[in-house]
Amino acid sequence: MNMPIASPPQLPVHVVAVGLHGLRHLLEELIPSVRNAEVTLIEKAYDEAVADIAAQRRRTTVDAIVAAGSNGNYLRQRLDIPVVLVRVSGFDVMQGLSAARRYAGRIALVTYGVVSDEIRQFVETFALPVELRSYGNEDEARACVHELKSMGVEVVVAPGLVVDLARENGLTGMLIYSQRLVREAIEDAVEVGRLRRSEAAKRDRINTILGELRDGVVAVDTEGRIEVLNPAMEKILGQPAGRLVGKPLASFMGDLDLEPTLRWQRPELERVQRFSGRTLVTSRVPIIEQGRLTGAVLTCQDPEAIRRMDRSLRTRSASRMRSVRYGLDDIVGDSRLIADVRARVLACARSRATVLITGESGTGKELIAQSIHMESERSSQPFVAINCGAFPESLLESELFGYTEGSFTGASRGGKTGLFEAAHTGTLFLDEIGEMPLSLQTRLLRVLQEKEVLRIGATDPTPIDVRIIAATHQDLASQVAAGVFRRDLYYRLNILLIRLAPLRDRPEDLRPLIQALQKKWLEQPGDRPPLDEALVKALLEASRNYAWPGNVRELENVLERVMVLSDLYPAQGLAADALKALVPEIFEEDAAASGSLEERRRAADLRHIKQVLRECGGNQAKAAELLNISRTTLWRRLKSDGQGAG
Repeated sequence: MNMPIASPPQLPVHVVAVGLHGLRHLLEELIPSVRNAEVTLIEKAYDEAVADIAAQRRRTTVDAIVAAGSNGNYLRQRLDIPVVLVRVSGFDVMQGLSAARRYAGRIALVTYGVVSDEIRQFVETFALPVELRSYGNEDEARACVHELKSMGVEVVVAPGLVVDLARENGLTGMLIYSQRLVREAIEDAVEVGRLRRSEAAKRDRINTILGELRDGVVAVDTEGRIEVLNPAMEKILGQPAGRLVGKPLASFMGDLDLEPTLRWQRPELERVQRFSGRTLVTSRVPIIEQGRLTGAVLTCQDPEAIRRMDRSLRTRSASRMRSVRYGLDDIVGDSRLIADVRARVLACARSRATVLITGESGTGKELIAQSIHMESERSSQPFVAINCGAFPESLLESELFGYTEGSFTGASRGGKTGLFEAAHTGTLFLDEIGEMPLSLQTRLLRVLQEKEVLRIGATDPTPIDVRIIAATHQDLASQVAAGVFRRDLYYRLNILLIRLAPLRDRPEDLRPLIQALQKKWLEQPGDRPPLDEALVKALLEASRNYAWPGNVRELENVLERVMVLSDLYPAQGLAADALKALVPEIFEEDAAASGSLEERRRAADLRHIKQVLRECGGNQAKAAELLNISRTTLWRRLKSDGQGAG
């Protein structure tokens, strides 16, 4: 059973009552009856009372003070604790004067401060033989008593100080305060202390919250004076809160003050400003309580903190797109050409410049791109890849640049983040860049130059930090000459170049590739025996003069086919015969076989395309996807063989 957690016990409100002689006696009578508060009596005045209260505060909390007359006013001026004064009412004056008449004929009424008009009217109305006097400090009180004595006054109705002085001079002194007035003052002090505790608890809570905020926050009253600020704002202003609270914000922050907000009572959000040599994002909001302006709040954000949070959010939202599967260890091969590629990958990873990877289809261009990313300082950030030849122009534009809500018919609600934004702080891999339409090449060039992206339908660009790696199987220089690829974009992309050699140019890599691919295949779920070594040797021997038009991707497909289907040909006896049944394309004679290497490569490439197309039942869309080329490219290559319309 879960038990509720008890809140820590709250200490009772602590009130200090200050009084001498007659007032002290009244306080002593009333203090025992006070509930829900602790009342401490101090029988001192002026500086001694201030010192005693300070000693009390060092031991415990003092929430409020009860005092009277000049002593109470003195404490008010020197302490930052609420002082509740014992007030004098007309009814109490009447009672005091009535009681004094029983003792003598000549009476004086002495009050602290100016004698009120109410008392003067009362005395004049009833023609009472009463001398009216007032005092402001102890010296005035002494002079007042001496004057009254010289006039023959016998009874003085007054506050405690004057009562004591009157008695010292042989006069009768009667306290002007009644028990009712003192009780009300104590009750008021307890309530003031309780409210002060409540406000202090609220302030502590607010200060705790503000203290946890990384943004600078300062609140002012209607006069623009600082009421509260958090540690982050202290750092911005370069001064502690103790020196700032109560002073005009404008004297510290100049253009960042809140005077316009207080005047017009309108919020102003996310304004970029400079202060003390740093850039801040500021927001100003008026404080309206129950329909009345009570102040304003200024918040200051560090743009770098915003960028860090933005990067974090982008990274989290793009985590599903950061499917990096390959690294430097996946670049397999023993040839000099592959060793050079590994060295270039490491060199490119140390740079932030754009990389252009060229090579035939299936040579592993994305593997190289991912390896560069994983070896770079951006390895923990997004890696986003897109095949520029796999999308229609309009769809490719929205995928790359994103769009705002309502920018076109069918646009998603809330808009869409483009791949440039999704790859912020990371790497964007543009595969088959040669297939990108000219109109989008222009937009891409602007992104590379300005380091910002403009969504479709937007007016304000978004700054981005993206490393671009592009790849193509085409000859971009020839495309530039033909006018189908922008020259300026070509030079912007072709900064760091990695050329991937086709598999036919590095036959010494066949065996390590077969071993690596076989290991990958065997690690997949299922019980599969390793490939027979005789078949491996037969495959290596048979493919010595094979052009491998599909390169490593074709080798992977061939190897998987052999591993899956080799058990179907046990009667063949010889590995070469079994291999011929499994991979007939390697053994096919072609009229172009006696031609140039380039002619043999094109012929082999076309055979590979036809083989994939047959396996896809003539479905060109599926075949293009498997071949990792666009349908346009597939159609063009088939057309060169007279089969474009199929």
